Amino acid sequence: MISRIDLRGDTLPEGGDLRDLLPRAEFDVEAALEKVRPLCEDVRHRGTAALIESAEKYDGVTLERVRVPEKALADALEALDPAVRAALEESIRRARLVHRAQRRSSHTTQVVPGGTVTEKWVPVGRVGLYAPGGRSVYPSSVIMNVVPAQEAGVESIALASPAQKEFGGLPHPTILAACALLGIDEVYAAGGASAVAMFAYGVPGPDGCEPANMVTGPGNIWVAAAKRYFTGRIGIDAEAGPTEIAVLADATADPVHVAADLISQAEHDPLAAAVLVTDSAELADAVEKELAPQVAATRHIDDRVVPALSGRQSAIVLVDSVEDGLRVVDAYGAEHLEIQTADAAALAARVRNAGAIFVGPYAPVSLGDYCAGSNHVLPTGGCACHSSGLSVQSFLRGIHIVDYSEEALAEVAHHVVTLAEAEDLPAHGAAIKARFAWKVPGK
Repeated sequence: MISRIDLRGDTLPEGGDLRDLLPRAEFDVEAALEKVRPLCEDVRHRGTAALIESAEKYDGVTLERVRVPEKALADALEALDPAVRAALEESIRRARLVHRAQRRSSHTTQVVPGGTVTEKWVPVGRVGLYAPGGRSVYPSSVIMNVVPAQEAGVESIALASPAQKEFGGLPHPTILAACALLGIDEVYAAGGASAVAMFAYGVPGPDGCEPANMVTGPGNIWVAAAKRYFTGRIGIDAEAGPTEIAVLADATADPVHVAADLISQAEHDPLAAAVLVTDSAELADAVEKELAPQVAATRHIDDRVVPALSGRQSAIVLVDSVEDGLRVVDAYGAEHLEIQTADAAALAARVRNAGAIFVGPYAPVSLGDYCAGSNHVLPTGGCACHSSGLSVQSFLRGIHIVDYSEEALAEVAHHVVTLAEAEDLPAHGAAIKARFAWKVPGK
């Protein structure tokens, strides 16, 4: 069901050569870009009509309006299963605790007497959030996007999720209920690249949508391609690819836990990646043996779990030591990294590349997906080597305020002029000279 990669016996290669040995899903955003381009431009030119046509074509729904009535949000919350409501409320509470602590404060540095630089943090003005609605429904993603934006102080937040035929053209009611719990009342029944285009260009009309400064939220390859298309016009969180889990484990790990955790991510998508890195051949055998009955007992077997586990993106990687395993998972840069070893906390402190790290046998990825308090919108496809998960910081911009007195400028003016002329930008220097009755010595 799952392949093996044996890296034992030889010295592990460095950098890109090691990454090339590891499994990864194919995710060609560039190819998808050409297909989403006409969809995006159609929204630009035809607005709501294009969104309605897209919903009919891709979601099988004929919409009268794209914006969700506020009554539908209230009705969804009222009809929500009390147990689901309690779980969502607890998820929101924990997420707020973590994200509130991420707030940044302005800071002023006195560089010289009379010369200061202040860094102030300003939230983006308007954000468009996307909640998928394809194979699964993700009210948890609503929480993970809305909470950090709210804690950052974003004043205008809108959310889009695909229209559902089963629910009369509205997004899934659990999505709507989550919005109501969070106080989000601007919601649109729009999906895929068209939703991203709606946020990027804006849509005029009484039920229209104002353009957003930024779009965040997970989605399929078409959403990722639309984000790439609009990069520069809007800010984005990431071009999210298929989800992935890597587990670094030794002989102390419980194969039942490891198998269950691999399956938990495989059930997202046939391209989901599940990777076990271990120095224990016995654990590898036990996990492989445990996969069969656990897969048989779950859902989404043929359309997601089995294709994911048996795909080129998933594997059991055998290494000579836990130290080698640490090098492997750092090279892989997993979205989710579990460490199930005898010294899990110490190893976790040494990991450089991961979207989020889950330490020990009682911190599975599922906890982080819902109720750890951490954010589950994380970098995929190896991007954890240079990118972070969604946070309050994602929605803030640092702006420097430079305040120098005449005396403070005069003290450094000759250096500014010298550097300007060294770069053959004499007008830069002239802007300094214009303020003072002097010339640089020797000029």
